[in-house]
Amino acid sequence: MNLHHLFADTGNRTVRYALSGAGGGFARTLLAQTPRIPGLAPAVLCDRDVPRLHAMLLELGYSASDLDVCTTADEVAAAAQAGHIALVQGGSLLSAAPWDILVEATGSPADGYAMAREALTDGRHVAMVSKEVDSVAGLHLADLAKDNGVVYTTADGDQPANLIGLVTWAELLGLDIVAIGKSSEYDLVLDPDRGTVTQLDTTVPAPELAALLALGDDVRATLAARAAAVSALPVGATADYCEMAVVATNTGFRPDVERLHYPVARIAELADVYALREDGGLLHRAGAVDVFSALRLPDEASFAGGVFVVVRTGDPATWETLRGKGHVVSRDGRYAAIYLPYHLMGVETPVSLLSAVLHHRPSGGTDPRAHAALAGRAQQDLPAGTVLHMGGHHHDVTDVQAVLLRDEDTPADVAPLYLAAHSTLARPVAAGELIRLADLADADENLLEAWTLGRASRASARVTGTADHTDSAAGRVG
Repeated sequence: MNLHHLFADTGNRTVRYALSGAGGGFARTLLAQTPRIPGLAPAVLCDRDVPRLHAMLLELGYSASDLDVCTTADEVAAAAQAGHIALVQGGSLLSAAPWDILVEATGSPADGYAMAREALTDGRHVAMVSKEVDSVAGLHLADLAKDNGVVYTTADGDQPANLIGLVTWAELLGLDIVAIGKSSEYDLVLDPDRGTVTQLDTTVPAPELAALLALGDDVRATLAARAAAVSALPVGATADYCEMAVVATNTGFRPDVERLHYPVARIAELADVYALREDGGLLHRAGAVDVFSALRLPDEASFAGGVFVVVRTGDPATWETLRGKGHVVSRDGRYAAIYLPYHLMGVETPVSLLSAVLHHRPSGGTDPRAHAALAGRAQQDLPAGTVLHMGGHHHDVTDVQAVLLRDEDTPADVAPLYLAAHSTLARPVAAGELIRLADLADADENLLEAWTLGRASRASARVTGTADHTDSAAGRVG
C-alpha cells in the first residue's frame, strides 16, 4: 500500500499535539522527526525538568524564539496565539492551548492517567505511549474516548502498536495465527571464540552456548540447555509483561504461562519454537502472546525491539516456495514465522497521530477487552508497611515479580501491578502470593476507580459472549 494515499484527501490541515513526558527518550525521537513532516506540529510540551527540555529542543534545531516557557494558563494561551510552542512543568496547563491529540509518555500511572482523562473528556484524542497507564486504566480510557467521540490509541513506534498492526494484517489475510509476540529489549550476543554472551553492557561466561547454536531434534531440551547456559543474565523485564498486557487487551491473544516462556531462540527457529507441544514446540495451546530472548552472533542483525507472528501453514507448496525465498518455516513445514525486526519509537508515531485526528482511526484495537491482567507476586515475604517502589529503566516494582494472568485465572480482587506501584502494604503478603487490592493501604483512588470501571464494562468476550479468539478445534487462537 502507498501510505501517501492514506492522507491524500485530508487537505492542508496541521495536526497539533501536546506531549507529556516531553524530556524522555521516546519523546525526543518524536520531536526530532516532527519538523520533517508537513502538517504536524507540537503545541504544548510538558516535562518536570523544563530547562533540560528547552536545551534538548535547541539541540534538535528548534528556534529559541519559538519556545515559550510558561507558568500560567494565560501564558500558554498567549504562546499558542503567537504560534509558539509552550513549555510547561505541570499537566494542568496543557488544556490552556488548542491542540488535537495528547501523546502521553510520562510512564507515570497516576499522572499519565490524569492527563489522558482530562484530554478525552475535553474532546481531544489520546495516543498512549505509557504502557503503565494503559495496563491499569486503558479499558476505562477507551470508554471515555467512546463517550466523547474521540480516539484513544496505542502509538506506532512502540512494540504494542507495531505488534497489533502485524497481527491485524495477518488476520486480514486469513492466516491461521498460533502465537504472537516480541523479543526482549536486548539481544543475547554470543562470542563463540571467547565463550561469552553479552546482553547490553553485561558480559558473562557461557562456554556451553556455542555447542547449542543449532536447534536439536528435541526443541524443548535445547531451549532448556540454553536457558541454563545464560542463567547469570536477567530474564523477563517488567516492561515486557506490561507491553504484552496491552497487546492482549487489544487482540485477545493471551499468555500461555503467567511468567511467559522467554525461550532463548534464533530468528530462524521461531516457527519451530512457537509450535504446539504435540508438534515439538513450547505451546500448550494456540493463541499465545509471548516474549523471546533473541540469540545471535556479533555480525548478525539485531531483533531487539522486533515483533512476530507464528502461523500454521496452509498449502504446502506455497510455503515451500516461501521457504526457498528465505522465509522462516518450521522444519516439518507446519508453521511459519513472519516478523518485523525493529521498532523506531517516536519516528513512527506521526502515523498514529495523523490517523487518529484526520480519520478518527486508532492504531490499536477497536474493541479492547479484559483478556489478561498485569499483576504481581511477592518475591519474598513482605511485611505490612512495605512501600512498593517503582523505578529503573524498566519500571520494576520493588520485591514484586510481574506476571500476566489470563482472564479466567485473574481473581476479582487482584491489584494491577502499576496500581500497586508506590503503594504501601496494609498487611503482610507471603512470598509467591498475588498482591490484592485489600493489601494496598493507599492506592491511588482515581486509578483504582479506572481499573474497576474498565474491567466491569469491558469484561472478556469469553464472558460476554461477543466475538473473540477461542481455543476452538479450528485453533486459530486461544
